Amino acid sequence: MSAQLRSTAQELADVLWREHTVYRERSGGMVIRGEHVRRWISLAPAGGRDEILVRAGRILDGGTTAPARSEAVVPLSAGTDVLAAACRRLLADAAADAVRATPDGETSGRSRRSAKTAKRRSGRSGRTGRTGKPGRPGKPGRTGRPKERHTSFSSWVILVCVAGVIALYAYSSAMYG
Repeated sequence: MSAQLRSTAQELADVLWREHTVYRERSGGMVIRGEHVRRWISLAPAGGRDEILVRAGRILDGGTTAPARSEAVVPLSAGTDVLAAACRRLLADAAADAVRATPDGETSGRSRRSAKTAKRRSGRSGRTGRTGKPGRPGKPGRTGRPKERHTSFSSWVILVCVAGVIALYAYSSAMYG
């Protein structure tokens, strides 16, 4: 069954995506990763003979896989075209779930926290006429921290220390200089 599953996964990967990676899971199933579409498909033996469990999900920003969004049991004897149609349906469901999961219907390029920050900023008083840059994606790997100008406690400590060193130099120059 595992040799048949491997060959089926390779054929399926060739049909679905031009760029793909096929590898074996710890549980004995096969995984097809499409990095360029940020999706993955898992093929595993199902409970019945000659049936496979097909699961589909997203690949997150760091390259980790999100849990499966949808799954189906498909007969292995049905052929690659039927299996590919089932995978496309599952991938479409996973994509629709991903769009529905975001608060504003945007793609998953922006976190919920940064979306809340953007809403809070747009309603801020005292800043009329200024708006954010719409449609511009955020830098990957950044957190949703607001970009407010403020001086943190550690910055104040550094400034006080520098002022103390300057005052000590001026005092020592005046006394012994």
